[in-house]
Amino acid sequence: LLPLVSFLIGASSQEEFLVEISGTTVTVTCPVDEDEDIQWELSGKTQDTKSRKFTIKDHDSSPANLSCSSGNTKHQLYLNAKVCATCEELDALIVAGIITADLLITLGVLILVYYFSKGRKGRASSAGDSRPRGPKMQRPPPVPNPDYEPIRKGQREVYAGLAPRAI
Repeated sequence: LLPLVSFLIGASSQEEFLVEISGTTVTVTCPVDEDEDIQWELSGKTQDTKSRKFTIKDHDSSPANLSCSSGNTKHQLYLNAKVCATCEELDALIVAGIITADLLITLGVLILVYYFSKGRKGRASSAGDSRPRGPKMQRPPPVPNPDYEPIRKGQREVYAGLAPRAI
């Protein structure tokens, strides 16, 4: 019943930090309710910011222990944020547009290949083959494989020892 009541009044039973990353700037919001007298501590050093939001400019992507406290309540966060100075931010609409365009281009290439290869099924190629083709042409007999020659009459005694023996 307590989680349901806390959900209805807006307070969560598990408070979480809000971390925002933009370029090399990391902004962390403390999960306390009041906005006054908040102490921030970054890797053991007390910071002089008193608001709920703490901004780390030119973050070097190294892991850090961050904590905020208000009165006797202390919240801790292990910050392992990867930042990039030259990265571009993409929203979900741009990513969806790129994927849709890629699928449409692939589908277009597939349709073009299908229609251009459709008419070539019955045609014979004229490159490299100048012999006449048609129903009157006969195939030559297959070349016998020397490994599988039939046994000649005079050589039967060579293979006579291979006959099954009685036990």
